[in-house]
Amino acid sequence: MQFSVYQESNIGGRKVNQDRMGYSFTRDALLLVLADGMGGHLRGEIAAALAMQTISELFQQQATPHVKKPERFLEDAFLAAHQEIHRYRALNNMPDTPRTTIVACLIQHNTAVWAHCGDSRLYWIRNGTILGRTRDHSHIENLIAKGLAAPSERSTHPDRNKLYNCLGAASLPRVELSQRASLMPGDLMLLCSDGLWSMVPDEEMLRSLQHQTIVRAIPEMLVSALATAGASSDNVTALAIMWQGRSILDGVNTMSGEGQSTVISTEMLPDDLHSTTIGHAMVDAPADGAPDENIDAFNDDEIERAIAEIRGAIEKSSQILK
Repeated sequence: MQFSVYQESNIGGRKVNQDRMGYSFTRDALLLVLADGMGGHLRGEIAAALAMQTISELFQQQATPHVKKPERFLEDAFLAAHQEIHRYRALNNMPDTPRTTIVACLIQHNTAVWAHCGDSRLYWIRNGTILGRTRDHSHIENLIAKGLAAPSERSTHPDRNKLYNCLGAASLPRVELSQRASLMPGDLMLLCSDGLWSMVPDEEMLRSLQHQTIVRAIPEMLVSALATAGASSDNVTALAIMWQGRSILDGVNTMSGEGQSTVISTEMLPDDLHSTTIGHAMVDAPADGAPDENIDAFNDDEIERAIAEIRGAIEKSSQILK
């Protein structure tokens, strides 16, 4: 398979960037994940990072070189991430459980399936038209669905930030799965946090993506979102790919001449090779639960401990699934 990919995040006007994004791939499978830690709860960035790492670890374990049951994989991976977040809270004696929204997409054999919890979104775009989009698990979306609010109120309604589904809550998350989507060369998959979609209308996104490469369109959309939100801007994050399908190229990672966009061709990869941009960094929560200004300053012991904990939980989950 071959695809071009670009990802970017901006802290906006916040003290901590609670958004996380990344992708993993094998010869025959590609996983895209984006998480937005919820700022109304302690250490949302921890929940987002744990979710990303858990899902990535499960992908590396099950994609050999493709995932046999993609829908079940996404559902099980989200539930495993939810459990990891609760285990982290217990291990660190936190007064509240960190929470995060999540959206993930698994692509293999020219077919995509995605899942989400919360209001982090996925857009499936072809020729300037949105063929599919996740529906936010929010109070305002429920009101719109019932005809009690207009779609134009999505960005202004007083309840627009109230979510009823996420990872890390007291109850199990409701993992919403898409139907399988058949991809064609040129199709775009855009994953983004609410810091982007709440500030940039769908029509503006489509115009930008239709007339520019993702390496130019994504930064342009982030700048627009930041400018619209002003000094109070939320974290703004996007991960996008342009799908090309099967490839006759022999390369693996070919850096383009613009920014950090990468053209990836996996045809010649061995079956057991996994590659990922999702890191394994984690920190311990401070006793007072206050945000750490040096959230990204991880040390080797903390990283190794987090990896060991996640892998142990994954092994237990795998034994249960068998």
